[in-house]
Amino acid sequence: MTSPAADAKLPSFQLLEEPVLSFSPDDARARDLHPLRGLTKFGPFSKKSLTTYTPKLRVAVVGPKAGWDRVVALMKLIQKPHAPTDRKDYVPRYPGFEKLFSIPVHAAPQSARVLWPDSIDELPFGGSSEERLAAAFRSALSNLELVRSEFDVVVVHLPDAWGHALKTDSFNAHDVLKALGAGFGIPTQVINDRAFAFSQTSAASIAWRLAIALYVKAGGTPWKLAPMAGIPEGTAYIGLAYALRKHGEGTHYVTCCSQVFDMDGGGMQFVAFEARDPVLNLSEAKKNPFLSRADMRAVLARSLQIYQGRNGGALPRRLVIHKTTSFRGEEIQGAREATAGIPEFECIEIGSNTAWRGVWMVANPSGPKPTKPDGYPVPRGIVQARSETSCFVWVAGNAPGASTNGAYYQGGKSIPRPIIVTRHAGSGPLDLIAHEALALTKMDWNNDALYDPVPVTIRYSQKLAKTIANVPDLPGSAYPYRLFM
Repeated sequence: MTSPAADAKLPSFQLLEEPVLSFSPDDARARDLHPLRGLTKFGPFSKKSLTTYTPKLRVAVVGPKAGWDRVVALMKLIQKPHAPTDRKDYVPRYPGFEKLFSIPVHAAPQSARVLWPDSIDELPFGGSSEERLAAAFRSALSNLELVRSEFDVVVVHLPDAWGHALKTDSFNAHDVLKALGAGFGIPTQVINDRAFAFSQTSAASIAWRLAIALYVKAGGTPWKLAPMAGIPEGTAYIGLAYALRKHGEGTHYVTCCSQVFDMDGGGMQFVAFEARDPVLNLSEAKKNPFLSRADMRAVLARSLQIYQGRNGGALPRRLVIHKTTSFRGEEIQGAREATAGIPEFECIEIGSNTAWRGVWMVANPSGPKPTKPDGYPVPRGIVQARSETSCFVWVAGNAPGASTNGAYYQGGKSIPRPIIVTRHAGSGPLDLIAHEALALTKMDWNNDALYDPVPVTIRYSQKLAKTIANVPDLPGSAYPYRLFM
């Protein structure tokens, strides 16, 4: 592998094993590296526990009258089995919701249905289209809160005809709905008209995605990470992201959000945190946002309180902090102070914007040169050291174990670029933090893919930061991630 800008030799690379997923809390045999295949073979991780408090998954519906029948048809679609028509080498046959999750899915009672008129202008609220829509969200969720015991998750249809009001310079309907739902403690699933069209051509794929999303939002756990060699017991992960808010006349504050994961990728909780110290240099903060020593100490202390609340007051023995920008000295110092009672902590930068590429070379016995480019990209899991504290990790690449045909490259287009993993504090082998980053790309429960382009610590914290930026009055509380999916 060489950089396009220089002809330089690099250290030898390492190929990490594909992280394995667990589908049972008490059966070590219920494991597979493929999320959908594992669900088909073993069922979800929470198969035995979810049904103890809800014998069936009940779906409330909110939306305009014109789309009602199509929403109902989509809910019926996930109840039936479907053979895949796209990505056939990756997507297994969808067996139907109840067979897959061991719990039936049903429409909630009539009292948990909110019917809107077909036009935003006909909504019984005043103001602009955006204000009417926000008021309709609030009214629907308020009404549903009164019958909260009669449903588990709410499907909200936002039709294309309302597109002019769904996303503007000052309004994002999806984020406003999620923020309001978080305040009420009500999980929502947004459905748009593309889902209806997709269901006609790719029924299995839409069924897999919608079924997993509804199951998670209703409180289920589809899979977790199986134990990985070398990761110390009691490890926890925190992802940090920042959003800039205007406060008063020209003064900007950084709003930080973090989330806490257990070592198996579970226990996902968000924290929205309003930083106290003002940002003195706005242009610098936009390029590389960072927290003061006191604010880093405070947000990590809050995050660790959440961890202790789930673990009988115990602190993690090792804490790994991920963010997409470098760690300033004062941030590291604040982290050290917040983690004084934790034996090990690491500050890890995860970068995804690099010009580097990798080409996998294979033997070429019949050609003029000894090697030639393979027909597939570099294997997923390649680690290439850059320095003693930094390495490239190809989280996108060929993953043959996920396919029925041997080689499998998710997306199937372009030459994959690596993420850059850089340690700013802590110690230990680089391949350990690289393997953790690789594993955490498989913990996004909001899709049916084998992996995400970045670890879930980064993906989820960025999601909340985006929501905070669009909905500045979101209370600085702790929230389950399922409320923002």
